Amino acid sequence: MSQHFQRLCGLSRKAITGYEMIQNGDKICVGVSGGKDSVALALVLKKLQKYINIDFDMVAVTLDLRFDGNDTDYSALEKLFAEHGIEYVVKRTDIGNIIFEQRKEANPCSLCARMRRGALHDVTKELGCNKIALGHHLDDAIETFYMNLWNEGRIGTFSPVTYLSIKDLTMIRPFVLAIEQDVIRAVNEIDMPVVESKCPADGVTNRQNMKNWVQERCRQDTSFRAKSLNAFQKKDLDGWGLKNKI
Repeated sequence: MSQHFQRLCGLSRKAITGYEMIQNGDKICVGVSGGKDSVALALVLKKLQKYINIDFDMVAVTLDLRFDGNDTDYSALEKLFAEHGIEYVVKRTDIGNIIFEQRKEANPCSLCARMRRGALHDVTKELGCNKIALGHHLDDAIETFYMNLWNEGRIGTFSPVTYLSIKDLTMIRPFVLAIEQDVIRAVNEIDMPVVESKCPADGVTNRQNMKNWVQERCRQDTSFRAKSLNAFQKKDLDGWGLKNKI
Protein backbone atom coordinates (compact mmCIF):
# COMPACT_ATOMS: atom_id res chain seq x y z
CA MET A 1 0.00 0.00 0.00
CA SER A 2 1.41 3.39 -0.98
CA GLN A 3 2.35 5.87 1.75
CA HIS A 4 -0.30 8.53 1.20
CA PHE A 5 -3.08 6.05 0.49
CA GLN A 6 -2.11 4.22 3.68
CA ARG A 7 -2.35 7.50 5.61
CA LEU A 8 -5.82 8.16 4.19
CA CYS A 9 -6.88 4.64 5.20
CA GLY A 10 -5.52 5.23 8.69
CA LEU A 11 -7.39 8.51 9.13
CA SER A 12 -10.58 6.88 7.87
CA ARG A 13 -10.17 3.98 10.26
CA LYS A 14 -9.77 6.44 13.15
CA ALA A 15 -12.96 8.24 12.14
CA ILE A 16 -14.91 5.01 11.73
CA THR A 17 -13.76 3.84 15.16
CA GLY A 18 -14.01 7.20 16.91
CA TYR A 19 -17.53 7.90 15.70
CA GLU A 20 -18.77 4.27 15.57
CA MET A 21 -19.68 4.67 11.92
CA ILE A 22 -19.86 1.03 10.86
CA GLN A 23 -21.18 -2.07 12.60
CA ASN A 24 -21.23 -5.77 11.72
CA GLY A 25 -23.87 -6.57 9.12
CA ASP A 26 -23.99 -3.10 7.55
CA LYS A 27 -24.38 -2.74 3.81
CA ILE A 28 -22.98 0.61 2.74
CA CYS A 29 -23.88 2.59 -0.36
CA VAL A 30 -20.86 4.72 -1.28
CA GLY A 31 -22.00 7.82 -3.13
CA VAL A 32 -19.55 8.29 -6.03
CA SER A 33 -19.86 11.54 -7.97
CA GLY A 34 -16.82 10.70 -10.06
CA GLY A 35 -14.58 13.23 -8.33
CA LYS A 36 -11.44 12.44 -6.37
CA ASP A 37 -13.00 12.41 -2.89
CA SER A 38 -15.78 9.95 -3.59
CA VAL A 39 -13.73 7.59 -5.78
CA ALA A 40 -10.97 7.53 -3.16
CA LEU A 41 -13.55 6.78 -0.46
CA ALA A 42 -14.78 3.69 -2.30
CA LEU A 43 -11.21 2.38 -2.61
CA VAL A 44 -10.43 3.15 1.03
CA LEU A 45 -13.53 1.37 2.36
CA LYS A 46 -12.75 -1.65 0.18
CA LYS A 47 -9.23 -1.76 1.61
CA LEU A 48 -10.50 -1.37 5.18
CA GLN A 49 -12.82 -4.35 4.70
CA LYS A 50 -9.73 -6.55 4.90
CA TYR A 51 -8.35 -5.43 8.24
CA ILE A 52 -10.79 -3.27 10.20
CA ASN A 53 -12.35 -6.32 11.91
CA ILE A 54 -15.91 -5.27 11.05
CA ASP A 55 -18.03 -7.45 8.77
CA PHE A 56 -19.73 -5.14 6.26
CA ASP A 57 -20.69 -5.10 2.58
CA MET A 58 -20.51 -2.16 0.18
CA VAL A 59 -21.63 -0.99 -3.25
CA ALA A 60 -20.51 2.13 -5.09
CA VAL A 61 -23.32 4.17 -6.68
CA THR A 62 -23.13 7.05 -9.16
CA LEU A 63 -26.08 9.29 -10.02
CA ASP A 64 -25.63 10.49 -13.59
CA LEU A 65 -27.20 13.97 -13.56
CA ARG A 66 -26.87 14.19 -17.36
CA PHE A 67 -26.27 17.95 -17.45
CA ASP A 68 -25.73 17.96 -21.22
CA GLY A 69 -28.68 15.64 -21.91
CA ASN A 70 -26.41 12.69 -22.67
CA ASP A 71 -25.29 9.73 -20.59
CA THR A 72 -21.94 10.40 -18.91
CA ASP A 73 -19.15 7.93 -19.67
CA TYR A 74 -18.17 6.19 -16.43
CA SER A 75 -16.29 3.34 -18.10
CA ALA A 76 -13.00 4.33 -16.43
CA LEU A 77 -14.64 3.96 -13.00
CA GLU A 78 -16.35 0.73 -14.02
CA LYS A 79 -12.94 -0.69 -14.93
CA LEU A 80 -11.30 0.61 -11.73
CA PHE A 81 -13.96 -0.78 -9.42
CA ALA A 82 -14.01 -4.13 -11.26
CA GLU A 83 -10.26 -4.42 -10.70
CA HIS A 84 -10.79 -3.89 -6.96
CA GLY A 85 -13.81 -6.17 -6.68
CA ILE A 86 -16.23 -3.31 -5.90
CA GLU A 87 -19.84 -3.64 -7.02
CA TYR A 88 -20.72 -0.53 -9.05
CA VAL A 89 -24.13 0.83 -10.07
CA VAL A 90 -24.79 3.86 -12.32
CA LYS A 91 -28.26 5.39 -11.97
CA ARG A 92 -29.26 7.68 -14.84
CA THR A 93 -31.41 10.70 -13.88
CA ASP A 94 -32.93 13.82 -15.46
CA ILE A 95 -31.82 16.12 -12.64
CA GLY A 96 -29.57 18.24 -14.87
CA ASN A 97 -32.37 18.77 -17.40
CA ILE A 98 -34.88 19.69 -14.70
CA ILE A 99 -32.55 22.19 -13.02
CA PHE A 100 -31.07 23.97 -16.03
CA GLU A 101 -33.50 23.40 -18.90
CA GLN A 102 -36.98 23.07 -17.45
CA ARG A 103 -36.72 25.33 -14.39
CA LYS A 104 -33.74 27.42 -15.55
CA GLU A 105 -32.68 27.97 -11.93
CA ALA A 106 -30.61 31.12 -11.38
CA ASN A 107 -29.25 29.65 -8.12
CA PRO A 108 -29.31 25.92 -8.85
CA CYS A 109 -27.13 24.43 -6.12
CA SER A 110 -29.70 24.12 -3.32
CA LEU A 111 -32.40 22.45 -5.42
CA CYS A 112 -29.86 20.22 -7.14
CA ALA A 113 -28.50 19.07 -3.77
CA ARG A 114 -32.00 18.22 -2.52
CA MET A 115 -32.84 16.27 -5.66
CA ARG A 116 -29.54 14.38 -5.55
CA ARG A 117 -30.07 13.47 -1.89
CA GLY A 118 -33.55 12.19 -2.60
CA ALA A 119 -32.41 10.12 -5.57
CA LEU A 120 -29.46 8.69 -3.63
CA HIS A 121 -31.68 7.78 -0.69
CA ASP A 122 -34.07 5.96 -3.03
CA VAL A 123 -31.39 3.91 -4.79
CA THR A 124 -29.76 3.12 -1.44
CA LYS A 125 -33.02 1.55 -0.25
CA GLU A 126 -33.47 -0.25 -3.58
CA LEU A 127 -30.05 -1.89 -3.17
CA GLY A 128 -30.84 -3.06 0.37
CA CYS A 129 -28.28 -0.77 2.03
CA ASN A 130 -28.75 0.71 5.48
CA LYS A 131 -25.96 3.30 5.31
CA ILE A 132 -24.67 5.91 2.88
CA ALA A 133 -20.99 6.91 2.87
CA LEU A 134 -20.01 10.31 1.49
CA GLY A 135 -16.54 11.65 0.74
CA HIS A 136 -16.72 14.93 2.67
CA HIS A 137 -13.49 15.77 4.50
CA LEU A 138 -12.47 18.23 7.23
CA ASP A 139 -11.99 21.11 4.80
CA ASP A 140 -15.59 20.63 3.63
CA ALA A 141 -16.78 20.74 7.24
CA ILE A 142 -14.91 23.97 7.94
CA GLU A 143 -16.23 25.56 4.75
CA THR A 144 -19.78 24.53 5.69
CA PHE A 145 -19.36 25.99 9.18
CA TYR A 146 -18.40 29.43 7.86
CA MET A 147 -21.01 29.37 5.09
CA ASN A 148 -23.68 28.69 7.71
CA LEU A 149 -22.30 31.44 9.96
CA TRP A 150 -21.93 34.16 7.35
CA ASN A 151 -24.87 33.32 5.06
CA GLU A 152 -27.46 32.17 7.60
CA GLY A 153 -26.22 33.50 10.94
CA ARG A 154 -26.16 30.10 12.61
CA ILE A 155 -23.53 27.91 14.24
CA GLY A 156 -23.24 24.43 12.76
CA THR A 157 -21.83 22.11 10.12
CA PHE A 158 -22.60 18.63 8.84
CA SER A 159 -22.26 15.66 11.21
CA PRO A 160 -19.81 12.75 10.96
CA VAL A 161 -22.80 10.43 11.46
CA THR A 162 -26.43 11.37 10.72
CA TYR A 163 -29.50 9.18 11.17
CA LEU A 164 -32.26 9.93 8.65
CA SER A 165 -35.38 8.75 10.45
CA ILE A 166 -37.77 9.29 7.53
CA LYS A 167 -35.76 6.92 5.31
CA ASP A 168 -34.34 4.78 8.14
CA LEU A 169 -30.85 5.36 6.76
CA THR A 170 -27.60 6.43 8.41
CA MET A 171 -25.20 8.76 6.62
CA ILE A 172 -21.49 8.46 7.44
CA ARG A 173 -18.46 10.51 6.41
CA PRO A 174 -15.26 8.49 6.98
CA PHE A 175 -12.96 11.27 5.69
CA VAL A 176 -13.85 13.83 8.39
CA LEU A 177 -10.42 13.58 10.04
CA ALA A 178 -8.61 13.98 6.70
CA ILE A 179 -7.97 17.23 4.85
CA GLU A 180 -8.28 17.74 1.12
CA GLN A 181 -4.52 17.48 0.61
CA ASP A 182 -4.56 14.00 2.18
CA VAL A 183 -6.99 12.92 -0.51
CA ILE A 184 -5.12 14.67 -3.32
CA ARG A 185 -1.80 13.08 -2.36
CA ALA A 186 -3.36 9.61 -2.17
CA VAL A 187 -5.09 10.04 -5.53
CA ASN A 188 -1.94 11.29 -7.25
CA GLU A 189 0.10 8.48 -5.75
CA ILE A 190 -2.09 5.68 -7.14
CA ASP A 191 -2.91 7.47 -10.44
CA MET A 192 -6.64 7.10 -9.86
CA PRO A 193 -9.06 8.04 -12.68
CA VAL A 194 -11.76 10.65 -12.02
CA VAL A 195 -14.72 11.86 -14.08
CA GLU A 196 -14.85 15.64 -14.27
CA SER A 197 -18.13 17.37 -13.40
CA LYS A 198 -20.08 18.83 -16.31
CA CYS A 199 -22.19 21.04 -14.06
CA PRO A 200 -22.55 24.55 -15.63
CA ALA A 201 -22.24 26.10 -12.14
CA ASP A 202 -19.08 24.21 -11.20
CA GLY A 203 -16.32 26.51 -9.91
CA VAL A 204 -18.49 29.64 -9.65
CA THR A 205 -20.50 28.84 -6.52
CA ASN A 206 -20.52 30.20 -2.97
CA ARG A 207 -18.85 26.94 -1.98
CA GLN A 208 -15.89 27.65 -4.25
CA ASN A 209 -15.55 31.16 -2.81
CA MET A 210 -15.50 29.73 0.70
CA LYS A 211 -13.00 27.06 -0.33
CA ASN A 212 -10.68 29.80 -1.56
CA TRP A 213 -11.08 31.72 1.72
CA VAL A 214 -10.31 28.65 3.86
CA GLN A 215 -7.22 27.87 1.79
CA GLU A 216 -5.95 31.43 2.23
CA ARG A 217 -6.69 31.30 5.96
CA CYS A 218 -4.71 28.07 6.25
CA ARG A 219 -1.75 29.67 4.48
CA GLN A 220 -1.80 32.47 7.04
CA ASP A 221 -2.28 30.11 10.01
CA THR A 222 -1.01 26.57 9.53
CA SER A 223 -2.89 25.38 12.63
CA PHE A 224 -6.25 26.74 11.46
CA ARG A 225 -7.64 23.31 10.50
CA ALA A 226 -6.41 21.66 13.71
CA LYS A 227 -7.92 24.42 15.85
CA SER A 228 -11.21 24.16 13.98
CA LEU A 229 -11.36 20.37 14.48
CA ASN A 230 -10.50 20.77 18.16
CA ALA A 231 -13.33 23.29 18.59
CA PHE A 232 -15.84 21.02 16.82
CA GLN A 233 -14.87 18.07 19.00
CA LYS A 234 -14.63 19.89 22.33
CA LYS A 235 -18.08 21.47 21.92
CA ASP A 236 -19.52 18.28 20.38
CA LEU A 237 -20.82 20.48 17.59
CA ASP A 238 -23.41 18.54 15.59
CA GLY A 239 -22.10 15.19 16.82
CA TRP A 240 -18.37 15.90 16.35
CA GLY A 241 -17.55 14.81 19.91
CA LEU A 242 -15.72 11.47 19.74
CA LYS A 243 -17.56 8.42 21.06
CA ASN A 244 -14.36 6.37 21.39
CA LYS A 245 -10.78 7.42 22.04
CA ILE A 246 -8.54 7.13 19.00
